Amino acid sequence: MAPKEQKSKEAKALAAANSSKGKKKKWSKGKLKEKSNNLVLFDAPTYEKLLSEVPKYKMITLSVLSDRLRINGSLARAAINELVGKGLIKEVAKSRAQSIYTRATKE
Repeated sequence: MAPKEQKSKEAKALAAANSSKGKKKKWSKGKLKEKSNNLVLFDAPTYEKLLSEVPKYKMITLSVLSDRLRINGSLARAAINELVGKGLIKEVAKSRAQSIYTRATKE
């Protein structure tokens, strides 16, 4: 077997640049969701809004309260339980994952 030719650094660099593999694939950054800065405790105006406006909503869920009042999920759950206890809203449907409430009608 004949000895291999020694390539210069420039020749090696040129061969690497012209190789069939080409450049390595870059991983995409992906889409980042904006972090929501929701309240963890009720402040006075938000609590007033909860008691006055929320019982008038047609559909009340955890996510609806979280979006509209800018509160986190556990606080929304506690708020719903409080409104149900006061009789301001009533449960329409309940599954393992989500509960749906509506305004309480006067009967």
